[in-house]
Amino acid sequence: MRHLIIGNGPAGVVAAETLRAARPADEIVLLGSEPEPPYSRMAIPYLLEGKVGEAGTYLRKAPGHFEQQRITLRHGRAVALDTAAHSVRLEDGTALSYDRLLLSFGSIPASPPIKGIDLPGVMTCWTMEDARRIAASVKAGSRVIQMGAGFIGCIIMEAIVARGASLTVVEMGERMVPRMMPPGASAMLRARTEARGVRVLTSTRITGIEQTATGLRATTGGGEALEADVIISATGVRPNIGWLAGSGIATAAGVLVDHRLATSVDGVYAAGDCVESEEFGTGLRIVNAVQPDAVDQARIAAMNMAGREARLSGALQMNVLDTFGLVSVSFGQWQGVAGGAQVEREDPEAQKYLRLEFDGDVLVGASSVGHTDHAGVIRGLIQSRVRLGPWKDRLLADPTLLMSAYIDRQQAV
Repeated sequence: MRHLIIGNGPAGVVAAETLRAARPADEIVLLGSEPEPPYSRMAIPYLLEGKVGEAGTYLRKAPGHFEQQRITLRHGRAVALDTAAHSVRLEDGTALSYDRLLLSFGSIPASPPIKGIDLPGVMTCWTMEDARRIAASVKAGSRVIQMGAGFIGCIIMEAIVARGASLTVVEMGERMVPRMMPPGASAMLRARTEARGVRVLTSTRITGIEQTATGLRATTGGGEALEADVIISATGVRPNIGWLAGSGIATAAGVLVDHRLATSVDGVYAAGDCVESEEFGTGLRIVNAVQPDAVDQARIAAMNMAGREARLSGALQMNVLDTFGLVSVSFGQWQGVAGGAQVEREDPEAQKYLRLEFDGDVLVGASSVGHTDHAGVIRGLIQSRVRLGPWKDRLLADPTLLMSAYIDRQQAV
């Protein structure tokens, strides 16, 4: 049997390796649209800081790893899918056949509709080639404007500052990481960012970009002119599903899948950032573009491709962010649920924040800053949906008792 995997990021690589373990005799082809070996986009900030070289971003560093696994690496961009013929057409006209197909092609940067967004000097930070352009352009003393203070924007900031640039971050939301953190936690991240010399403008939108004799000028909705040498667009990503038009694959915001990661077409599966699946605990459909979920989906999809039944319990929203050394996390329904209880503790001086969200006596969401020891416990309590009983009231009185609650409830199961 021939398995074709489109997309060689973390989901694609894990799926290929899972398939090889389950189906030793099958043919496995892993297709990537970039010329580099499979690499991690999340390692790009470390590359820009000089902490790793390009090889340090590779997902598998052992020489000959894919050859030893008998996984064939191919380079090419998929542009059309014929599910009736079991064939994928590439940009160069080549056609690749398959018996089982995994769509794990991920996301592309969402480009805001701003006049001048395509000017030289306006860049995204998503691919290895993007990283090379930024590294060549951002030097000590460079004036950099970054559009977006969401998750992607916040993992780039430290690298830009480390290169000696003067950085201004412009976020159209009312706070930093508005889709990841509640206001109290966000305020703590902003204070940390500004303490490192970064100017942060929230509730602000760039409305136009123009070339000047000395670089670039970005104009805000309030009429302020911001001068820059480089502008980085980090305004989010979206599933790269446009090329699936006419394939019969059902899509909405992303590729629609069931609990087996199967799409609407028999023999075709999907995993990773391109997927729209049911959210853990709510049943709502979401695009959950986080690496841990992508890897879980890849394993389950691959097992089903191999003929072994496996099911996903739901996509758990989770984010882990390091902002100039201050680690923050959010899990599950961190915004809370209707009728639910919550508790919030913050200590700005110690740079610690913790908020828990309950539905009845079940922990369904949490946000924390500076409490790195709680991350695994929070995830465990949310995913197990364990009833806390009297521990709920104890946690409402003191949310830092999470570890004790987790140990007691696990022993009671």
